[in-house]
Amino acid sequence: MPPLLNIVLLLPLAGFAALLLLPRRDHRLIRFTALFFSLATFAASLWLLRTPAASGFQWEINRPWIDDPAIRYHVGVDGISLWLVLLVTFLTPIAVLASWRHIDSRVKEFFALLLVLETGMIGVFVALDLFLFYVFWEVTLVPMYFLIGVWGHQRRIYAAMKFFLYTMAGSVLMLAAILWLYNLAGTFDFPALRSLLASGQATLTPAQELLLFAAFFLAFAIKVPLFPLHTWLPDAHVEAPTAGSILLAAVLLKMGAYGMLRFCLPLFPQASRGLAPAICLLAIIGIVYGALVCLVQPNMKKLVAYSSVSHLGFVVLGIFSFTQLGADGAVYQMLNHGITTGALFLLVGMLYERGHSLDIADYGGVATPAPGLAAAFLITSLASAGLPLLNNFVGEFLVLQGVAEVSFRYAAAAAVGVVLAAWYLLWLFQRVFLGETPEAVASQVSDLRPREWAAVVPLLVMMLWMGVYSRSFLERISATTATTLTHLELRVENLPPHAR
Repeated sequence: MPPLLNIVLLLPLAGFAALLLLPRRDHRLIRFTALFFSLATFAASLWLLRTPAASGFQWEINRPWIDDPAIRYHVGVDGISLWLVLLVTFLTPIAVLASWRHIDSRVKEFFALLLVLETGMIGVFVALDLFLFYVFWEVTLVPMYFLIGVWGHQRRIYAAMKFFLYTMAGSVLMLAAILWLYNLAGTFDFPALRSLLASGQATLTPAQELLLFAAFFLAFAIKVPLFPLHTWLPDAHVEAPTAGSILLAAVLLKMGAYGMLRFCLPLFPQASRGLAPAICLLAIIGIVYGALVCLVQPNMKKLVAYSSVSHLGFVVLGIFSFTQLGADGAVYQMLNHGITTGALFLLVGMLYERGHSLDIADYGGVATPAPGLAAAFLITSLASAGLPLLNNFVGEFLVLQGVAEVSFRYAAAAAVGVVLAAWYLLWLFQRVFLGETPEAVASQVSDLRPREWAAVVPLLVMMLWMGVYSRSFLERISATTATTLTHLELRVENLPPHAR
């Protein structure tokens, strides 16, 4: 039997191959096949939870791939990547259900690209060879480009090109840095490279480390996106189909934050420490700026997109606080944001399917014809705003507490974003769902159907579970972040005084 990680990685590709063999006109069979393989991948990924919490990599597969240069097929999961893999496999079936009726042209190609995208996203989180990581990183670009460019809205070509060019610009610099590290250490293998740098067998001057950190960090900051590199995100979200918006917000943005924690901190601790104040300042600006822009947005999708700029600022702030609570909160907030913002885009997409508009002004009183939709939207909005007993509260609290250990001023400034989030989310709910119901809304908007409930309910359950029983996630997360931070501190302490 193939190793478990291979099964999780290859099942979506098997689904892609199966879809290619199906008749193009049999849309029902295509949809059910995509749903089957996405659910099978989720079921397989749940077996990864069988191992207890540990600080090292588990389920590892490490085999030669290419002899010269020395590239290995090295994959594995730890307490950070495990939950992100599960986030991918959990959300992909929901994205399939969200596209069930909305996608009615080139159906076969759409669901095939969705499964390829799933493989790419899983690969990013499990790859332990830098070259393999880069391959999966780039693989995610192609299907998302076509999902936006072919099935998006009116300005889809512009948005797809902007997304592709922004991401590629950072990726090219990261590739150059990866090749430079290979020439230095003779390996792309991340654990081996980390060990060589920690032991002093491979050394970097402060200037070299700064340049390499900048190359990696820029690629990741664009993907997060960190202010002021965020301008591609609202266009991509507004123009993308619902499934594209769900996966873009819930997973692809996390690839940037994951890269910072996985690669930037362990490989370049000195540069990470030195630039942390500037990065934290940009994160706080993004938190407040994104929230303020949300308050003036007339478009629902653009509002949720800018809320991602604000919420992901908390993740970056937690990572570069270099505290245990901050790092734990950052990883947990990645998962929280994936659930809540994915749900917001799902519900906005359902509204769009009914009302054929994303403008807030075109709605009002939706709670009357669609009370179930209104209830789901309210719970999701409260979770995103950080209401206690729901998931975002835990992540934001841990981040703010961790940051307060380093700088209370930073924590206080970031907390403004929490207040503003409650403002713009409740104001959005009030304008769309409360008040008198216009005749056009009453005639077009209906309540959630069984298929839509099947997509929404798992997300609502996760919001409550992660808010009430966060320990079930944080035990594994803490074991890994503690090791990462300890390794970083040891690297900095071992530097000569003039190089710190």
